[in-house]
Amino acid sequence: MNLTKRRIVIAGAVACGAKAAARARRCDPQAEIVLVERGELLSYAGCGFPYYVGGSVENFDNLRTTSFGLVRDADYFHDVKDIDVRLQTEILDVDRGGKTVFVRNLATGKQDQIPYDKLVLATGAVPVRPQIEGIELDNVFTLHCPSDAIRIRQAIEQGNVEHATIIGAGLIGLELTESLFNQAVDATVVDIADQVLPSMLDPEIAHLLKNELVRDGLEFLLAERVQRIVGDTTVRKVVTNSREIKTDMVVLAVGVRPNVDLAARANLQIGETGAISVNEFMETSDPNIYAGGDCVECRDLITGRRTYMPLGSIANRHGRVIGSNAAGGHETFPGIVGTMVFKSLNLNVAKTGLTDAQARSLGYETVSSITPCMDHVHFYPGNKRFILKLVANRSDKRLLGAQLIGPGDVSKRVDILATALRFGATLSDVANLDLAYSPPFSHALDGVVHAANNTRNRIEGAIPVLSPESLKERLAKSNGLVLLDVREPAEVEKAAIPDKRALHIPLSRLRARLSDLSKDIDTICVCQQGMRGYEAATILYGAGFTRVAYLDGGLRIWPCIADE
Repeated sequence: MNLTKRRIVIAGAVACGAKAAARARRCDPQAEIVLVERGELLSYAGCGFPYYVGGSVENFDNLRTTSFGLVRDADYFHDVKDIDVRLQTEILDVDRGGKTVFVRNLATGKQDQIPYDKLVLATGAVPVRPQIEGIELDNVFTLHCPSDAIRIRQAIEQGNVEHATIIGAGLIGLELTESLFNQAVDATVVDIADQVLPSMLDPEIAHLLKNELVRDGLEFLLAERVQRIVGDTTVRKVVTNSREIKTDMVVLAVGVRPNVDLAARANLQIGETGAISVNEFMETSDPNIYAGGDCVECRDLITGRRTYMPLGSIANRHGRVIGSNAAGGHETFPGIVGTMVFKSLNLNVAKTGLTDAQARSLGYETVSSITPCMDHVHFYPGNKRFILKLVANRSDKRLLGAQLIGPGDVSKRVDILATALRFGATLSDVANLDLAYSPPFSHALDGVVHAANNTRNRIEGAIPVLSPESLKERLAKSNGLVLLDVREPAEVEKAAIPDKRALHIPLSRLRARLSDLSKDIDTICVCQQGMRGYEAATILYGAGFTRVAYLDGGLRIWPCIADE
């Protein structure tokens, strides 16, 4: 009988590392587990930083507590889980042959050696700091570690921040806009890209998001480069290639890069994305060293390619697999489909799988649809809208991705679609999902099912459909067309189409007024959400009109056609 205790050393103690330690302890009650962390805190919810800045999370320790109220500090891990926690300690180097790590206490400078049987690298990511003059001024922040969130909130609460400039229109930047709004701080978002969230959303959905946020009071300066930050000791203005912005605070939110320094020093394989390469067991090129979280790349289950996606949800899943395997298990992590969701002001935004642009760049012949939906039936109080864009592969009708935006419940729908992607579902599979229905929660045909059928119609139907961008191009090039508005009179009176080519005939009167239309001119049917436009197009097509199309998604996406 082997009585030697297994020795597990873990570098990094936030999401993946702390999860791996806790899982390893459950799997092996006798193991010696050492958790090494450079910072002063461990096992905190970094995804909650924007909500702490905005005041929704009142006390920072709330981001460190268990569901039953205990703070996850070093004493908690020692007393409850029998794990040796070394805070403010960094691993300097790894002797793979001798299976030893060399560490240094950052507070005292004392160095030590820790032997291991299994080593785990959960070194996370580091924020990208662009080369901008003035970046070292006071009140220039990133939002990556606890001290960042605490310092930003302190600066706001001191009452000296009326305006903030966010450099970067990505996930963190847009989440932070809500936090600043809640603290009565005006915000300007600057990004060198020509749209928000370019890696997450297609242009028309990104455009809709930006327009909605602008209506709520935010300012976006896209396709604009920050040249320098100006101030004495504290930031006073931001200078771009087009203007000067008077500001009291700057937050750098231009992304992160995987922290692979320790892995590189240990001569472990770095993948094509620049993150650590791991196999399905989360093993590095050394089978005695695991890695997970924001420092590793993952397998994309849709394309089979390697991808880098630093998300807390993925890091926790990595940690569980690593903890099991470091303790003698044989679990696998197959990969991801790239699912994310966030909130900015009154909008919920979600994405899973590939965008249309991403799929096309990889060689797919895509078909997509934009479907306005309600999160539950119209006759039950409190229903809210959202828009769902589906992307599929034309040849085999396989689902490739989805994007959702609106004040309605998008998280439920994106999780359904992420599950469908995980198992390689087709549009028909999604359309035939047996989803729960009750008026307070959904429609009899949920928006997910409706969108799948809508996309199938694109492939199988004979009636052309125009995307927002396609219609925009048509309107710019041709006066010889009719925008047939089939909404009810009250809808038109409230929001008429601002185009002289618009002709209003309610759907209920269309069959009686076919003689008012010409078969020799292009007729584009539009309504509020898209369905009546589609039905109008089928009526015209059945009556012998061949130059007919309809607007995908209806007038809810009118800002994508003409900026307001």
